[in-house]
Amino acid sequence: MNHRQSYRQKQELERTALVALGLISERYAGVSNIEFRMIYYRRGFDAVLMKRTLSFSSADYAGFHMKCMEDGCTGGGFDLAPVVAGLAKSHKKTTKGKVYCHGMNHTFGHASIAYEVNIQYHKQAK
Repeated sequence: MNHRQSYRQKQELERTALVALGLISERYAGVSNIEFRMIYYRRGFDAVLMKRTLSFSSADYAGFHMKCMEDGCTGGGFDLAPVVAGLAKSHKKTTKGKVYCHGMNHTFGHASIAYEVNIQYHKQAK
């Protein structure tokens, strides 16, 4: 019972933090859609862990912290919020890059993701 309760508490804390970030429409006026294409990598022989595509509409919460998928990682992950903020501020449509997880694990630089972020903006009335 204690495990279930702590899991529910953790889920509630994550949900509260997500709501506190606000909606995409509130944080990034003019943005209609954000798409992330990511490839998760880990150290070792079988380097590609997963390929993933996520889409967010303006009605979704602006939570762009992706969890690290490496077993045993604590406190890590990948924060793509600065990438989105930079694109929206400069009104650019796409960018690519790579970020590393700095969470606690037995090896430094144990995981990374290569990402492509694409933003679509609302059409402006002329």
